[in-house]
Amino acid sequence: MRESDLYAPVKSFLEAQGYEVKGEVGKLDVMAMRGDEPPVIIELKTGFTLSLFHQGVERLSICDRVYICVPRPKGKAGLKSIKNNKALCRRLGLGLLTVRTCDNFVEAHADPAPYVPRKSTKKTARHLREFQRLVGDPNTGGMTRQGLVTAYRQDALKCLGFLEGHGPTKASDIAKSTGVPGARNLMAANHYGWFERVSKGIYWLSPKGQDALAEYEAELDAIRELYPPPT
Repeated sequence: MRESDLYAPVKSFLEAQGYEVKGEVGKLDVMAMRGDEPPVIIELKTGFTLSLFHQGVERLSICDRVYICVPRPKGKAGLKSIKNNKALCRRLGLGLLTVRTCDNFVEAHADPAPYVPRKSTKKTARHLREFQRLVGDPNTGGMTRQGLVTAYRQDALKCLGFLEGHGPTKASDIAKSTGVPGARNLMAANHYGWFERVSKGIYWLSPKGQDALAEYEAELDAIRELYPPPT
């Protein structure tokens, strides 16, 4: 599909709303006017690109009502692409149009408007808790999720290291000694397979947990210092 193929359906879409529409006005792909209202500008591209967003932002120096327009992408990946790029458009103050190529249906996904960021207090609180729970700085910024040390894993290692030196222990005692308030739920969920319940409320290391002592020896060294075995 060519950019020019988008022009006719976009023009019809705007004319149905009472606009007079002209193409290639100066450097603008599409410009529309309706009475004494400010102009509407639409930049056409065959897909989402960084240069399309650059053009859209540059057009905001002419007027506030600027749209970018692309052929509607297909499938689940297309829906995700629209969602992500619609969010970006809103942050940049741009509108977003797509054209369905099978029937030239034009859909407006977002209208130009000043961006007012909305903060998620839940997300903020979750990341603050993760920051506070992480011991030291175990991860390199920008690394992949694989092998990432999370606060949850550090809590599991604290329980692992404590049990190594103390033997089967009540979950409440482990929680109190390690400072992991959710120790009972953590060991009961047994996400890593390191723990087993030997009796009501009493936990010990599973065979996999015994193997983990060697696998995570470097990380456990510091924990062993925090929870030395009883003399």
